[in-house]
Amino acid sequence: MTALIWQVLNSHALQGERFYVSDQEMLHHCKVTQQECICCGQLARKKPTPEPPVSSLTAVAYSTAEEYDLMSILKALEEQGLYKEKVLSEDLTDVLYASARYQVNEEPRELFIFREGSVVFWNFPEIERRAVLQFLKPHEEQSYSPSLVNQEAEALEFVYHENKTRFHDGNIFLSAEGESDLEKYTFSSGLALSVKLAIWEASLDSYVDSIEGIIEDMKEGRTIRMTREQVFRKTGELFSLRHLINLSSDLLDTPDFYWDRPTLESLYLKVIKYMNINRRTKVMNEKLTHCCELMDLLSHHLEDKHHVRLEVMIIVLIMVEVLFECLHYAAKFVPASSTKSGQSKDSLCFAFL
Repeated sequence: MTALIWQVLNSHALQGERFYVSDQEMLHHCKVTQQECICCGQLARKKPTPEPPVSSLTAVAYSTAEEYDLMSILKALEEQGLYKEKVLSEDLTDVLYASARYQVNEEPRELFIFREGSVVFWNFPEIERRAVLQFLKPHEEQSYSPSLVNQEAEALEFVYHENKTRFHDGNIFLSAEGESDLEKYTFSSGLALSVKLAIWEASLDSYVDSIEGIIEDMKEGRTIRMTREQVFRKTGELFSLRHLINLSSDLLDTPDFYWDRPTLESLYLKVIKYMNINRRTKVMNEKLTHCCELMDLLSHHLEDKHHVRLEVMIIVLIMVEVLFECLHYAAKFVPASSTKSGQSKDSLCFAFL
C-alpha cells in the first residue's frame, strides 16, 4: 500500500502538481501494511521511511554576462507585459524578482535576475527559458558565449510539502504554507553564485591552456615566445579574475542580508556546502597564485634579457669610443715628413667616422 501511495504521488509529480503527505498518514499506512504482512505469515521487514519523491518542478540557473542593467530590464519587462515585478525586501537592491502574469499549471513561474549577470528560473519550461535569455541579451555587459552558458548551467529539483522549508541531499523542500519568496531567493542566490563561479573556473582553465606552451618552452630550455607587453596583459587577466573572485563577489563570506535572518542563513550555507563553493574557491585561488608566480617569473626573465641586451649595447658603444680614441692618439705621433700620408690617414679616419 505504501508503494502504491508513492506511485500515485509520482504520477502527480510528473504532471507538475503540488503534493504533500503528512507524517501521520504515512505512519498509519505503514502500520496497516505491516499488519497485513504478519497476517499472511510473512516477515515484515522494517525499512527506512523514504524521502518524498522529487517532482518535475525545477530551478535552473544560468550566468550569461559579467553584469546586467537591472533598470533597463525592469523597463523592458513592463513594456513586454509578460512578467510583473514582485517586491522582496528593501535590503535587496541587486536582484530583480518577477513572476509570469499567465499561468501554465498550478505552480507559479518565477525568476530572479541578479545584477552580477546570473538568472534563476523557477518552474520554467526550457523553451520559455531560452526566450527569456534571448530577451536579456540587449541588457548584458560582456556577454559569455552561448555554449559556455549552457555548459555551466546548474539545476535543483524542488517540491512542496506541509513542513517547514529545508534543503536535503540536493533537493529543495518548500513549505506549502505561507509565502516562500525569501526562501526561493536564498536558494537562487546560492545557485547564482555557483554558476558564476563555474564561469570563472572555465575562464581560468582556458587561461591555463593558453600558457601551456610557455611552460613546455621553459622545460625544454627554448626561447620564450612572449614579449614583455604580452606578459603584462596576461598578468592583468589574472589580477582581474582574482579581483572578481575575492573582492567583487560573496564567495569568501556570507552576505550581510543573512546576518539577522538565521533561518535563511542556514539554508544558504547548506546550498553553498552542497555546491562545494568554498573548496572550489580555495582551489581557484591556489591556481591563480601559481599562475601569478609563473607570470612573475616570466616578467623577471624578460627583464633580465632586456637588461643584458642594454649592457651589451653599452659595452659595444664603449669599445667603439675606445677605438676612435686610439686612432686619434696614434695620429698625434705621426712623423712630420709623412704629413701628406698622415692627412690621407686622417681623411681615412674621418671617412670611417
